[in-house]
Amino acid sequence: MANKQALRDLQQRLAQRMQAAREAPQAASWLAVECAGLGLLLPLKQSGEIFTPVPLQSVPYTQPWLLGVANLRGGLHTVVDLAAFLGLRGPTALTPAHRLVSINPDLGINCALLVDQLLGLRGDEQIQAEPDVAGHPEFAPMRMRDGQGRRWQVLDLDALTQHPQFLRIVLN
Repeated sequence: MANKQALRDLQQRLAQRMQAAREAPQAASWLAVECAGLGLLLPLKQSGEIFTPVPLQSVPYTQPWLLGVANLRGGLHTVVDLAAFLGLRGPTALTPAHRLVSINPDLGINCALLVDQLLGLRGDEQIQAEPDVAGHPEFAPMRMRDGQGRRWQVLDLDALTQHPQFLRIVLN
């Protein structure tokens, strides 16, 4: 029970920090998450709320990475297993350790991304861009490296929501 409360407290602190970061853009620019061992940076301005896993209603005849739909704060959201969509692993069952990161409603899509874990917020001063590598999709525009040497892949959620494979399934 104490672990559950600690997770809720962490989630609440992260949500407060995300809101503060949106109001003071110099503080933090990125939400750091992990999917199948890969560090991902999601732009705060494109990220929405963070949710603990909720019951999903499956959707038949869809891609394996589309886990179903969920009621998040009274709105129906498509839930995408981000690691499976990126081809990092096959679809996974929801566990209490997973988190759902909704896409900012300003992007015009009711969708939440399943991530393995939250790793906190990152500011531009904590990371630096790596040399560009050819062959990456438009929604993965660059790689970064932090002071500890960890590599991070930036995901442009706006470009992700416009990707033909993503749109075809999520909006149909």
